[in-house]
Amino acid sequence: MDAELRPPIRSLGRLAEAEEHCTRCPLYADATQAVPGEGPRRARIMVVGEQPGDQEDRAGHPFVGPAGRLLDQALENAGIDRGETFVTNAVKHFKHEMRGKRRLHKRPNAYEVERCHKWFEAELALVKPALIVALGATAARSVLGRPVPIGKSRRKRFELAGGTAVFVIQHPSALLRIRDSADRRTQFRRFSADLRHAASQAG
Repeated sequence: MDAELRPPIRSLGRLAEAEEHCTRCPLYADATQAVPGEGPRRARIMVVGEQPGDQEDRAGHPFVGPAGRLLDQALENAGIDRGETFVTNAVKHFKHEMRGKRRLHKRPNAYEVERCHKWFEAELALVKPALIVALGATAARSVLGRPVPIGKSRRKRFELAGGTAVFVIQHPSALLRIRDSADRRTQFRRFSADLRHAASQAG
């Protein structure tokens, strides 16, 4: 067992402290802070994204930027209370590159996802959700331990060894990249429907 997990972490607060001191991969060096998962200790649903964005990195909270606002709207449409949901990311530090004064998102690589997986395992052990919704390919890889094609996995139920149901859907940031407003509205309705379907399948 890694040094960060000795002794076993028994609270979300202690887990957040351990994540803040994590140096398991180089991403900590350029991030403002680690962004821990948030939500009830016994949340029925866990939502896993890719990594913190610029606003999340500055605020220290997950899904508070544009993609987070879309997620909030979709959760509401799906009848899911975010306040009763545990929201986290596969990678806890913001990976980016500088473009002038702007910090532009870069996708975490397989090594960075693997090095951060211990923190997801600790969250899973503490929260024990009935359902995990993995948003996008990076989250799916972390949760399921292998690459998963997003399109072919739509509404397909996966299960972890302990019986936790897993559904993989697109990340809300993908909706932000759609320029046509009518197409964006259509895809948002589909995103909300996929969340509703996943929630209905939780044991």
